[in-house]
Amino acid sequence: MPTSNRFRISRSTLLLLFIAALTLPAAAQTTPGIIPLTPQQQARITPLTGATLTPELLHLIELESRFSADVAKGGGRAFATWFADDAVTLSNGQPAVLGHRAIAERALWDPKTYQLTWTPEGAQLSPAGDMGFTWGHYEATTHSPTGQPAVQAGRYITIWKKLPSGEWKVALDASANDVPVPTP
Repeated sequence: MPTSNRFRISRSTLLLLFIAALTLPAAAQTTPGIIPLTPQQQARITPLTGATLTPELLHLIELESRFSADVAKGGGRAFATWFADDAVTLSNGQPAVLGHRAIAERALWDPKTYQLTWTPEGAQLSPAGDMGFTWGHYEATTHSPTGQPAVQAGRYITIWKKLPSGEWKVALDASANDVPVPTP
């Protein structure tokens, strides 16, 4: 079978990555940006290996933080710039969006009316150092016609890949909404 340089990931690998990201303990973060971490938080970010944060893992977390900051300022247009040509997005109740062009066509929200923010809580890197993933918590805020904010929150995973140029791009972005808390 001929090989290509298009990113491919099996469903079982994706499922394992997603489960790991949702179930691994992580240090809670409350603000986007570059995150100063204590040694205890560093150890919790990589529980499978017991390793501390390497410069490569810190770089992935920094990329994720910059991605979030760009989107907070620039909305959907900024969101789309971070994706590889063959990227995929997965959202609750929506069909998969395949490819950078399709992602850009759908990511047209204005940050003045829809604010999407997230905070990376952890990261893992492949042994080859050319793929990795980050995970954390996100919040999406819209405003009703009366001006009341409506917040949806949940967990996310971003799978990153290193391009031949050395640049890192998002290969997959997936999210799962938190279960709504019933009102008393």
